[in-house]
Amino acid sequence: MNMIEPEKITIIEGPPPVFENALETWALAITEGITVPHAMRCLVRTMNGATLVERCQNAWKEGRDVNLEYRDRDGFEEQALIVAVRAGAQDEGEVLHVWVRLDRPLPEIYLVFGDEDDEDDEGDSA
Repeated sequence: MNMIEPEKITIIEGPPPVFENALETWALAITEGITVPHAMRCLVRTMNGATLVERCQNAWKEGRDVNLEYRDRDGFEEQALIVAVRAGAQDEGEVLHVWVRLDRPLPEIYLVFGDEDDEDDEGDSA
């Protein structure tokens, strides 16, 4: 059995990507599969966006998957299936807009603003 090796786009330096829900209808449509997918998008800084987009396009033409490889906040290697990519620019430099399919939900992050004791005090003053 001949396994087709997926293309890999690897984040070597910097923090892990920050994924946000992809709200574009087309992104939801192309991430459909046998599991409940999570269509996400992120921005990745790069110095060669056009080359990376071309690598993705070539792999897709050959029928190969493209994976985004990165380290999570704990330093563990993770992969996400790239379903679309586009090069762009921001004030800080060149970026890749990357849409991925995650077959597992991201862990929820809870943000707490202020002091928890302040909330209790507000309830008592009414």
